[in-house]
Amino acid sequence: MDVQKIMASLEAKHPGEKEYLQAVHEVLESVHDVYNQHPEFAKAKIIERIVEPDRIHTFRVDWVDDKGEVQSNLGYRVQFNAAIGPYKGGIRFHKAVNPSMLKFLGFEQTFKNALTTLPMGGAKGGSDFDPTGKSDAEIMRFCQAFMLELWKYIGPDTDVPAGDVGVGGREIGYMYGMYKKLAHEYNTGVLTGKGINWGGSLIRPEATGYGALYFVDHMLKKLGRDIKGQRVVVSGFGNVAWGASEKATQLGAKVIGLSGPDGCVEVPGGMTQEMIDYLLELRASNRNIVAPFAEKFAKESKFTAGKKAWVIPCDIALPCAFQNELDGDDAKTLIANGVKLVAEVSNMGCTPEAIKAFQDAKLPFAPGKAVNAGGVATSGLEMTQNAAHLSWTSEEVDAKLHQIMESIHNACLKYGQEEGYINYVKGANIAGFMKVAHAMLDQGVI
Repeated sequence: MDVQKIMASLEAKHPGEKEYLQAVHEVLESVHDVYNQHPEFAKAKIIERIVEPDRIHTFRVDWVDDKGEVQSNLGYRVQFNAAIGPYKGGIRFHKAVNPSMLKFLGFEQTFKNALTTLPMGGAKGGSDFDPTGKSDAEIMRFCQAFMLELWKYIGPDTDVPAGDVGVGGREIGYMYGMYKKLAHEYNTGVLTGKGINWGGSLIRPEATGYGALYFVDHMLKKLGRDIKGQRVVVSGFGNVAWGASEKATQLGAKVIGLSGPDGCVEVPGGMTQEMIDYLLELRASNRNIVAPFAEKFAKESKFTAGKKAWVIPCDIALPCAFQNELDGDDAKTLIANGVKLVAEVSNMGCTPEAIKAFQDAKLPFAPGKAVNAGGVATSGLEMTQNAAHLSWTSEEVDAKLHQIMESIHNACLKYGQEEGYINYVKGANIAGFMKVAHAMLDQGVI
């Protein structure tokens, strides 16, 4: 496999799709050695096929705002790969959503889902609709209009969307209500992240953050360290940062900082449960800023405008917000301040320059496709409960989630061992790739 040749071909076909090309390049760099050991992969053109989505649905979404004015957005569903199961991946509502972003996310989702060991293919969808400042009625009308187009392409054995940035339980509820009306059936298996009263799984909202900390705990144990007393900083303040902060605190770590687009908040004494719960109130407010956190907890915290959480000296850094949110300069700052471990809880949360800096320093670093797989894993468990028409206790779901995250960590160790270092990026990419590649090979050229 000639990585440069493949990337040149992709760049010619998909010019300007920065995030997508970055994600593909990272995987190809990791798997090229093992790929070249399997001539059957080259004969079947596995690489050429696996880097392109099966199909992309693009549609216009028209809706009416509270002023009675017609608004128009673009909607997408990227069905990337279904070699090991029905398409599975979240829906993202954010003004920055575009095909490149969703292709990168769908590509990552394919390997992330493979790592969970559950039968789920990879997909991603969303819209450039910005929920910030919108009323509940406006969000409901948009979700209904979005589903009016999307419903034709999804189903419990075809494509099962979930929530993502800008899409939580409220939005999933509005979309499911419209799906049910259009499909004339009560099939809760068509979406995950549902309300607990109508088919949702216990601990699903917390699952991405919880699973990430289980993974981090295994990383630390492999290094002979204990998570208790570790100083943690997170970015973002949605379900992911909330779940990560809560589980870190439960495991005995201290969450001493968080950040949003307006700046960072330092909490020297560590976040309390009241503070952690307030993260959800911030998300629900649709203001997308963290300054109110410092205002509410003025005695215990300090807000610094325009700065990221990575300026706060810490032991563990957890990017939980958006892709490429932690860059090379941030990495240098963290290393200089003595960070001991970095784990992406957001998808592709670190730039290539940041990852290289961490790896050059032999600092333990794990990629999002492994660390944040707990969210989609629990979505898969929700699908299982829906299919069997039953509901597991939170303890049952949590135990299964913990087991899945341990198996993902073991898969990373299997393929990521290097001299004096565990390359979690390489390990995760190879483990996910091998499962999908073999499935594609077994199923022929279709």
